[in-house]
Amino acid sequence: MIEDFERCYRAVQSRDARFDGWFFTAVTSTHIYCRPSCPAITPKRQNVRFYPTAAAAQQAGFRACMRCRPDAAPGSPEWLGRADVAARAVKLVLDGIVDREGVLGLARRLGYSERQLHRVLVAEVGTGAVSLARAQRAQTARLLLETTELPVANVAFGAGFSSVRQFNDTVKEVFARTPSELRRTVAARKTRHRGSTPPVGAITQTITLRLAYRKPFAAAPLLEFLGARAIPGVEAVEATTYARSLRLDHGDGTVEMTPADGYVDAAFSLSDLRDLTTAVARCRHLFNLDADPEAVDSCLGADPILGPLVLKVPGRRVAGSTDGFEIAVRAVVGQQVSVAGARRILGRLVSGVGRAVHHSGDGITHVFPSPAEMAELAERRPEAFPMPATRRHALAALAEAVARERLTIDPGSDPDELRAGLLALPGIGPWTASYVAMRALGDPDAFLPTDLGLRRAAAQIGIREDAASLTQLAERWRPWRAYALGHLWSVQGDRERTTFTKESAA
Repeated sequence: MIEDFERCYRAVQSRDARFDGWFFTAVTSTHIYCRPSCPAITPKRQNVRFYPTAAAAQQAGFRACMRCRPDAAPGSPEWLGRADVAARAVKLVLDGIVDREGVLGLARRLGYSERQLHRVLVAEVGTGAVSLARAQRAQTARLLLETTELPVANVAFGAGFSSVRQFNDTVKEVFARTPSELRRTVAARKTRHRGSTPPVGAITQTITLRLAYRKPFAAAPLLEFLGARAIPGVEAVEATTYARSLRLDHGDGTVEMTPADGYVDAAFSLSDLRDLTTAVARCRHLFNLDADPEAVDSCLGADPILGPLVLKVPGRRVAGSTDGFEIAVRAVVGQQVSVAGARRILGRLVSGVGRAVHHSGDGITHVFPSPAEMAELAERRPEAFPMPATRRHALAALAEAVARERLTIDPGSDPDELRAGLLALPGIGPWTASYVAMRALGDPDAFLPTDLGLRRAAAQIGIREDAASLTQLAERWRPWRAYALGHLWSVQGDRERTTFTKESAA
């Protein structure tokens, strides 16, 4: 349990939504756990317990509140800024590794024994990997029950359960309702579209979810950043909607994400529903939805250089990724070429080796090539890489290292190990390694002192633009240097932004 009782209880008394996802409130008299912002009557002090995760509350015997839906709260930003074993384990569990490879696979990925990993997680998170994965499955099951007309058996296996019995027991324990009762409750609340249920395996099942975030959220700058770098055939930005293909473990899929007030509408089309949990986690990472914008803006907004930029665009997010290997390829291709030039090269690579995916509209036609496909293309058809030989060799070495699992690029990677592994490859330097850490790992303190855009912005606002001076200056922006970088990039050609704030929701 969390020991800072007074601070947590004050947040519950004020129903402060900023703390949603940071911790969970469990009430011993009702055996229910809630978000801090739950509109229910504030429980008595002697009946309250606080837990760092929904899984820890469930492990202690509490069930989820059906009013505030604590399992759907934004993820804790604590894990974003940490690179220790517990934080990396949580990120990998959210990505679905326990469902794919079991706890043994998670432990092996982190270089620990199962027993060592369990001790670390219980000490830091309040429960073990099995309970964390179980909480994820329960949330996915609820989403499928409430947003689709899939048969209950399909929901069970799509959510990652090994049997329908295990699924029934877990849903009843977590939500105090059977799957059928949960579905009937939702059906009674709203009119639902009922149609034929498409088979699992066809990219025709669309599941629309609301992905919550903490306000403020600067949507327009994020969409502009992604749109400027969108790979033809893989991504597209139209008006306020971002669409892309997804290469997942059990098949391909697509997603369309449209920011709204307090959440992002995300429409997933998947060939296998077992990939839903992973797809949601990766899209949350892409839009940086679990960030704590008030903490970032409070720090950077007090700086004399960044203050006016933060005031102009509060809630700026640093774009993440849905595929670490894809980000690394983008970084290598983008060395010493314009953003538009990199897009053209990447579009040719995708059309040459990327797998075709069916998607109506938006120009989404392919999924980004896998490391194995890229490595094979580099060996078989080097002419498909319209770039200098040194960069082509760098891409080939990168693809081979990832394909042979000598290098892993995902949110669960150790930042120092990843940087060292990237720098050991030919043609990859500090800028590329730090850019990959910033986007693939979500490192909030990544910084690129040699970046051309940063140097131009520095010259424009009248500060020294050499790498040594910028590095020294950026020390006062820790641990949010990646966000500072985003604000400085915006200096050139900045436009009016659309920003969702707490006041706009009133």
